[in-house]
Amino acid sequence: MKPEHTHVPVLPPNSHLGSDCRGVAAVLARVGDKWTVLVIMLLGDGPRRFNELKRMVGGISQRMLTLTLRGLERDGLVTRTVFPTVPPRVDYELTDLGRGLSHSVMALGQWAKQHLTDIETARQNFDVRNSTD
Repeated sequence: MKPEHTHVPVLPPNSHLGSDCRGVAAVLARVGDKWTVLVIMLLGDGPRRFNELKRMVGGISQRMLTLTLRGLERDGLVTRTVFPTVPPRVDYELTDLGRGLSHSVMALGQWAKQHLTDIETARQNFDVRNSTD
């Protein structure tokens, strides 16, 4: 099994030039990522430590969580606070901008949870209709 999604997209420096669609697409690439959605949902309840997030987000590697958090911090959605303890304690928390996003992300997550069975049924029906035996 090969790792997936190991590259965190970086917003192009001039993404707002030429076309609004490119700028919007670049932002959606960040906020629409499955790991980003899960992390934003979890941080909606307040600050969390790295290892706490890793435990709560099933299946995410340490590297992918690091990349996700770094990208969110770069985009101004998350703050990282290091406490001078031994070992160092690092907390991640949504910024005001991130909290604004979390409302939409929570609604999307709730919708996905409510309709999971419907989507699975639709997928199965599609696969049966389109199977080539």
